[in-house]
Amino acid sequence: MTIQSSSPASVGIERPLFDEELVARASKLVPLIREHASEGSANGQISPVVIDALEAEGLLNLLVPRRLGGQEASMRTVVEVLAEISRGDGSTGWVASLLNAGTWFGTTFTEQAQNDLFAGSPNTRISAIFTPGSSMRRVEGGYIVSGRWPYSSGAFAANWAALGIALDVPEGEDPRAIALFSRDQYTIEESWYVTGMKGTASNTVVMDEQFVPDHRVQSFAGMRDAQYLTPYADQERNSRMTFIAVAALVLISPQLGLARHALELTLQKLPEKGVAYTRYTQAKNSPVHQLGVAQAATKVRLAELLAGNAADLIDKFAFEGKLQDIETRAQIRNDIGVIADLAKEAIDSLLTANGAGSFAEPNVLSRIWRDSEIGARHAYVTPEVGKELYGRVLLGADDPITMDV
Repeated sequence: MTIQSSSPASVGIERPLFDEELVARASKLVPLIREHASEGSANGQISPVVIDALEAEGLLNLLVPRRLGGQEASMRTVVEVLAEISRGDGSTGWVASLLNAGTWFGTTFTEQAQNDLFAGSPNTRISAIFTPGSSMRRVEGGYIVSGRWPYSSGAFAANWAALGIALDVPEGEDPRAIALFSRDQYTIEESWYVTGMKGTASNTVVMDEQFVPDHRVQSFAGMRDAQYLTPYADQERNSRMTFIAVAALVLISPQLGLARHALELTLQKLPEKGVAYTRYTQAKNSPVHQLGVAQAATKVRLAELLAGNAADLIDKFAFEGKLQDIETRAQIRNDIGVIADLAKEAIDSLLTANGAGSFAEPNVLSRIWRDSEIGARHAYVTPEVGKELYGRVLLGADDPITMDV
């Protein structure tokens, strides 16, 4: 199935390239991000200094088209940029991931909606919650919406929200849709009391009787199949990417960064550490520690390879103007869960190698572990769900699709 186009798929579409300069911008900010990480965790919200720095470097509009002032980066570049930000701090990486995804969603809406969002403001930031948490009624020209949407990561830093709503549609049709609301239409209720990813401020968006015009509403089913309302699919590669694959892949980038950070700290501090109750005065000479660190480093590399492959598949199909076949989409969904497992296992092994002190509150390794455990439990990341889907597709089950892909 190809995306409808009035011209050959690759005509006028820029080939996806890896942008080392954008990744370097993210790496440059790692010291600043780490300087404010404890503050963000303690305050339950990333420091404005960090948000401003990310914006100044163009790292919050990675998937936004250049015509709107964005970077129009390849998915491979986006994964690496977000992983580097997360190497600085998990909460910061998570917020950057969700804001980049949410803002990209906005670029897939009608041209009129895009004008509402980006006119005179290339630094528009959109938070996103897909699940319908609303009541609504049809009025002339649009809908009146009320509701509550919990776990809105990064909403504190956004000036728009893409929120799931349920439309009144004929029986058998998917009622889900995503609607765009400006920041003055909703409030944010503090509700994020967790042990990890504390700085994401993933609080609850609350709205009461607010109007959304038809041009700011897009069906979830259409987005899922990359049949977006934007008129620019013939001209922009990122307007042809598969929705669920992108939404899920950005959620795994923080896991890569967290695992890298844990490995970095281990290689800095562990070699000269003594090994209690053994003859080894330095962990670097202990076979137990050698094996544990080697296994962890291998899992980090395997996770990076899988993430890179998934990003390349998204870029390839988008460049060619093709909708990913169901096996490819199922493979990506499966691999995202595997990446989460690999990263968590690597971090766990590294904390074991570093000893019980790794779990002390002030220890950065403790925060890395808590952030990874929370982030890996997002519904789009759950390994067992992806494995079920992939296995059903590979075996040709009678009902192979049991979830959105």
